[in-house]
Amino acid sequence: MTKRKNLSKSRIMSAQQCPKLLYLDVYHRDLKEISASTQAAFDTGHLVGDIAQEIYGGGQGTFIEYGPGLRQAIIDTQALMENGPVAPIYEATYEYEGVLVRADVQLPAGDGWRIIEVKSSTKLKEEHIKDSAIQAWVFKNLGYKLEGIALAHIDNQFLYQGDGDYSGLLVENDIADEVEALLPQVPEWIRTAQQAISGEMPEVPVGGHCSKPYPCSFLKQCWPSDVDYPVTGLGGGKKSLAELVSEGYRDIRDVPAERISGARQRIHRVTLSGEPELLPGAREFVESLGYPRYYLDFETIGPAVPIWPGTRPYETLAIQWSCHIEEGPGQMRHEEFLDLSGEAPMRALAEAMIDALGTEGPILMYTSYERGVILGLAQRFPDLAPQLEALVERLEDLHPPTKHYFYHPKMLGSWSIKAVMPNIEGGLDYNDL
Repeated sequence: MTKRKNLSKSRIMSAQQCPKLLYLDVYHRDLKEISASTQAAFDTGHLVGDIAQEIYGGGQGTFIEYGPGLRQAIIDTQALMENGPVAPIYEATYEYEGVLVRADVQLPAGDGWRIIEVKSSTKLKEEHIKDSAIQAWVFKNLGYKLEGIALAHIDNQFLYQGDGDYSGLLVENDIADEVEALLPQVPEWIRTAQQAISGEMPEVPVGGHCSKPYPCSFLKQCWPSDVDYPVTGLGGGKKSLAELVSEGYRDIRDVPAERISGARQRIHRVTLSGEPELLPGAREFVESLGYPRYYLDFETIGPAVPIWPGTRPYETLAIQWSCHIEEGPGQMRHEEFLDLSGEAPMRALAEAMIDALGTEGPILMYTSYERGVILGLAQRFPDLAPQLEALVERLEDLHPPTKHYFYHPKMLGSWSIKAVMPNIEGGLDYNDL
């Protein structure tokens, strides 16, 4: 435990967020849980990095492979650096006093180098500057000349024209001054990280840092998860929940009523009762709906790197819809749209939806997501806007009445459809849809 370990940029940044996070990442990686959204963010980052190499190098330069191992990557980088600033280097790998860094893009600049860190976010963030400061600290301490350092992130106003031309996708921020100001702090960050993994596991109370600046992959090691109704099921801000956890409360039923206020009171009351709450207004709402009833659901994508001409980074694009149509009580049929051609499907999707949804009857959705998708289609296709906006006028959101009239203890403070469906009568399961 006392052996000095190598530290990557990400490990040093983890210690800044929470020393316990770093300790667990080093010694208990088997407990790590990477969510689908986190994995998607990683994958997006790799894709944007590949695009950055084309943007900055135009196919020129050398990519330092990581596969053969870290030592080989460092050796390969050193060999290129001995030739001086001649051509771009991608994923250049360095080590200084046990700190390991890889530079996304490294460009010749006079008799020195300019480093560009590439992020898939749409804005510059404080943690990006800290991350880059560690990069610069290693680079400069190895004796290399740093002529500049910048952060490139996605410009969400970039409009893709097609033909694989992504020039303009990234917007660059000169962060040299901010990085220079942070360099004196880097050694202390390194000491903090080394201390976190040099002894027993640090004791750190839960709090807002559990999700900022990045979601922690070890939440179950700190937040209650081994009880029937963990206090996190009360919902609300992390700060107040953290206070309850720090005071030793783990199960919702253990929390005194006087500690509960606002919307949490209902969750607490129903959980204590052990029985679901279904108020009479739910039946009245359902009976007020006419026929035919259209149960509409979209699937969308929002790629960081646009796929189809005329689209922007992270733009919500509808690619599929499914609709159960109830002509009368129990009289159900199904319509759907899915284009497998690989071409932009949005217009064909909109036209098929207009035909399938007709002109009468409520269109049922869950939360306002479907409304936003349809309005987005109307904006994209002005000639279809009148028909699409007519569909919007017929939308009925099931989320507000569900939240108002129904709660089951096992929903754990969530009224998402995935939380509601398994807990209503009828044995419905979201995974079986």
